[in-house]
Amino acid sequence: MKKLFIVAGCLLLVACSLAQDITKKLQQAYRQFEADSQLKHAISSLYVIDARTSKVVFDKNSQVGLAPASTQKIITAATSFELLGRGYRYKTEFGFYPNDIPVGPITIRSFGDPSFGSSRYNSTNPEKLLSAIVQKAKDYGRPYSGMFQIDNTSFETQVIPDGWIFQDIGNYYGAGAGGFNWRENQFDLYLKSAGKTGDSVQVLSVAANKKFSTFFINELRSASKGTGDNAYIYLPVGNNEYIVRGTIPVDENNFKISGAVYDAPGYFSFQAGNGFTLRKIKDPVKVFYTYYSPGMDSLIYWFLKKSINLYGEALIKTFAYEEKGFGSTDSGVAIVKDFWKQKGLDEGELNISDGSGLSPQNRVTTHAQVEILKYARTKDWFPYFFDALPEYNGMKMKSGSIRDVKAFCGYQKGRDGNEYIFSFLVNNYNGSSSGVVNKMYKVLDVLKE
Repeated sequence: MKKLFIVAGCLLLVACSLAQDITKKLQQAYRQFEADSQLKHAISSLYVIDARTSKVVFDKNSQVGLAPASTQKIITAATSFELLGRGYRYKTEFGFYPNDIPVGPITIRSFGDPSFGSSRYNSTNPEKLLSAIVQKAKDYGRPYSGMFQIDNTSFETQVIPDGWIFQDIGNYYGAGAGGFNWRENQFDLYLKSAGKTGDSVQVLSVAANKKFSTFFINELRSASKGTGDNAYIYLPVGNNEYIVRGTIPVDENNFKISGAVYDAPGYFSFQAGNGFTLRKIKDPVKVFYTYYSPGMDSLIYWFLKKSINLYGEALIKTFAYEEKGFGSTDSGVAIVKDFWKQKGLDEGELNISDGSGLSPQNRVTTHAQVEILKYARTKDWFPYFFDALPEYNGMKMKSGSIRDVKAFCGYQKGRDGNEYIFSFLVNNYNGSSSGVVNKMYKVLDVLKE
């Protein structure tokens, strides 16, 4: 027995020694990071804990709220699993009014499904969905009038959250979430550039339909080869004409960029080749088909893996819809903050204004992010959450990037078997984003040892 105590004591000493060693290495790496010229006017925070013991391995500015960019999505994702459940599915109801005889519009009552018509899932394929709707109506014995009546009142009419900046709205990553969404509220714009630098660029089509090209004010120009995609789509407030500015390389014959749809019901109607009206649908409606989205685990997979902002905005409004019967960003944010407050987090650590992290007004602490990641690790849905995290630098972690902000948070298992949970936020750096990312990787590489 005495020998057992001696062995246990030795193992404890070794563990403590290893913990101290990793802390010292992180301190050294972080000092070098902070001293870099790119960080001269920046503020950064790194918080690391031992995943098994919850002991703090490293802490720098863990209580300072910083813009988290898309790493905020881990908060929305974890909250979704907890409040909505892994098996949660959005529904969309299709029906008709009994008095609309012999024909009438197909009614659509939507509840905010962000994946409706998405090309990411076989079940949501837009062509298959449209075909299924028409076929279900025929099977029910209802003549198809060619018109839709869409009720999107489950969510607020303001699809873009407060705090998003003008430059983001209009581009695909700036798509807002309404009560009705279609094809992730995204369209593809096809362009043809000239053979000479500085010459104008031609808009070929939108979503393979040339009729839509009239909706664009085209200010694009051709740039030299190798310059890449520097074209941006702007949607001025109150305007239904998109402005396309920037450059694409010369000699491109079918160059694709993507934009955000401001009118999802209209986009759906255009794709279906029919007209529509917006109207709150009142009972009695004869529902002939109820469509269900992929499960929450599938939605979270793409939400985190591809950082789809639309999903985050739909989810945060869904929290409010499920609790209060009406989806709004402000109510959803309040629900998120209250949920994590009940789990022990200071609500001031989650000073958020949206569900995706796109707003530069968001402020989150690294301590809060690590605590949420730690909480997730204890839940039965964690394997799905973990699987959804992308892999960067050989590490399972969510990344985040907005202007002068880089962020990473996630999990890492070292070669010695120790497991760590971390959050690393940097705000107001200067120079290239790739430069600061590589320097952040050097710090995080310590956790691999």
